[in-house]
Amino acid sequence: YVPAEMFDVTRVVRGEGGCEVACAVEHALPLGEFGIKVQEVGPWEYAKGSRGGDQKNWQLSYIPVPTDQCDLCAERVQAGKQPSCVHNCQADCMRYGTMEELTEYMGDNPKQVMWFPE
Repeated sequence: YVPAEMFDVTRVVRGEGGCEVACAVEHALPLGEFGIKVQEVGPWEYAKGSRGGDQKNWQLSYIPVPTDQCDLCAERVQAGKQPSCVHNCQADCMRYGTMEELTEYMGDNPKQVMWFPE
């Protein structure tokens, strides 16, 4: 059994922050410390080759990043619950399970990231 967490980066919403807050409350972290932190990646400009011409597009993404303080809510999971960040994610972009379960769930979506705490 290899526990893992999966993030669908096409669904992460920065303004939501439920995962960050839920984690901090669950673990009584001091203000400014995080077990998971949503990081902004971009923006950057790129030309969209498939549409031809010089049409410019912008890329801006957000990625949840577990910190060293994340233990995947070991106590919650041991009690049969989901990690706090997964349970409280309003964007529904996080999943928890085994590597095999999450690999199957990922399917053909290339913009998903899996994280293993060990």
